[in-house]
Amino acid sequence: MIEIEKTYLAKHLPDLSNCAKKVLKDYYIPNQTPHPHLRLRQNGDKFEITKKTPIDNDPSTHFEHTISLTSSEFDALIQKPFFSIIKTRHFLPYQEQVAEIDVFHEQLQGLVLIDFEFSSKEALEKFQTPDFCLADVTEEKLIAGGILCQKSYQDISAQLAAYGYQKL
Repeated sequence: MIEIEKTYLAKHLPDLSNCAKKVLKDYYIPNQTPHPHLRLRQNGDKFEITKKTPIDNDPSTHFEHTISLTSSEFDALIQKPFFSIIKTRHFLPYQEQVAEIDVFHEQLQGLVLIDFEFSSKEALEKFQTPDFCLADVTEEKLIAGGILCQKSYQDISAQLAAYGYQKL
């Protein structure tokens, strides 16, 4: 599957009180690489492994291959050491899109990223950035899950401040 997306730092949190949400636990392997591209995800009682690969060096477009796993398969694959991220993802309808608003926990508490996925490059190019988005960080390698999972908020605060980001 090809994924076309834009990622933003949040300027502020819109009203999320009526949004669907879920807690995601992401584990990145192997931990010996500077940017692990394999992600194990626990989404409630659903488990999967995903590999994302950029297409033509375009950070907004990835080839994404996801395989569903059983709980026992997940447990067999999730062997320490690994890097992890825990976040709550809120699904906010916005115009003809859905904003996936990720509120990070633990070592990344204070970071909020917003993703929009598109059906085509044309839809991406026509997209108007909402007022609750601060800066487009799609091309910022630091926010890639395989890199971000190795950081704390303090580790990235200077890079975020360069965008005018304030901890939420």
